[in-house]
Amino acid sequence: MVPTSSPARFFRFFLIGIFFLITCASVVFAQECEQINCEDKKNNESDYMKCISDKKSCLEKKIAEVQSQKITLSNTIGILNSKIAVQLLQINQIQGEINKLEREIDDLSERINGLNVSLDRMSEMLVERVQQQYKQSRVSPFTLLIESNSFDEFHTRMEYLSMTSKQTATGMQRAEIQRLLYDQQKELKEKKQAEVEVKRISLQKEQNTLNTQKGEQQFLLKETQNNEQKYQAELAKTLAELNAIQSIIAGKGAESKVGEVKQGDKIASVISGASTCSNGTHLHLEVVKSGVNYDPAGYLKPISITWNNQPDTSFGFGGDWEWPLNDAARITQGYGMTYYARVRRAYGGQPHTGIDMVSKSGDLTVRAVRDGVAYRGSIKCGSGQLRYVKVDHKEGGYSTYYLHVNY
Repeated sequence: MVPTSSPARFFRFFLIGIFFLITCASVVFAQECEQINCEDKKNNESDYMKCISDKKSCLEKKIAEVQSQKITLSNTIGILNSKIAVQLLQINQIQGEINKLEREIDDLSERINGLNVSLDRMSEMLVERVQQQYKQSRVSPFTLLIESNSFDEFHTRMEYLSMTSKQTATGMQRAEIQRLLYDQQKELKEKKQAEVEVKRISLQKEQNTLNTQKGEQQFLLKETQNNEQKYQAELAKTLAELNAIQSIIAGKGAESKVGEVKQGDKIASVISGASTCSNGTHLHLEVVKSGVNYDPAGYLKPISITWNNQPDTSFGFGGDWEWPLNDAARITQGYGMTYYARVRRAYGGQPHTGIDMVSKSGDLTVRAVRDGVAYRGSIKCGSGQLRYVKVDHKEGGYSTYYLHVNY
């Protein structure tokens, strides 16, 4: 055995030390988030809301950190758990804001009731004063002079009239200020009530998101049976498919020209069952222009369809292209950040670039969605060859790709 040199030994220990520190830091960081206890701060509203905000930030950093690490089942479940924790904190935060607003509304209601009673009393008093002043105003100074026993009495009575007139004016001014304050408080209350309604809608939205996340977590555990090996096998298959699709679009597939095809012409058949880079029967449709992927949903005609995964139901169809399958009523995966891309982290965290579909009647016939020139192709995918058909369309410069087929 060749003895290890001193610098080499030092470097090896240095790397082990760095790894140990990183591992410890990750564990400490994860525990740091979990140890933030906001329940103890519920008695102080501002401290409680700040605690929730701090814990959310901590968990969001944890999610970002785990997402940058190697994709494993445990990491994926950890991300889902952290997202659920963040969602719960978000719900608690919104609920706390609603509670605060409702207390403010109650305080405003009491204040408005007090102002209303005060305003009513002030109005009654002003009515009496105005009536009294009106009566006094009907008496002329000359009459007062005659009725007075002396000039001092006349002067006193005139000063009294002047004073009551000023008091009435001051009372009216105060009543107007009180009325404006009443209107302001009422307007503020209505504004806060509107804020509560917005918060409640937001709260319902966040609760729906939480339910979706919990459903996704259960679905992931059910599909993978909490088996890392099975998860990695599925992940490798999706990554291989993504790489193959990117290579096909880049022109690296082995292709042969078939010739002109019309819309609706048969161009291939969907492979029944599992095949290269595919877990089961389905057609993968891609729409590409100048090397850029587009959502096929924007081009296919609207039809009544069902989805395999509820999280994908946000996709809609609004084009005028014919469907490539007869009775294409079930979509197994949509376009973009689908359930598989978002939750299972398939495709290495990248979006799904096409649409996966099957025929409701089981018809495996694949047809051209538009007129064009057809090509048959294949490319290596995993341990086999992925077969596809490409159609270059005459209009718009689009090309469509039909994968997991026989021809």
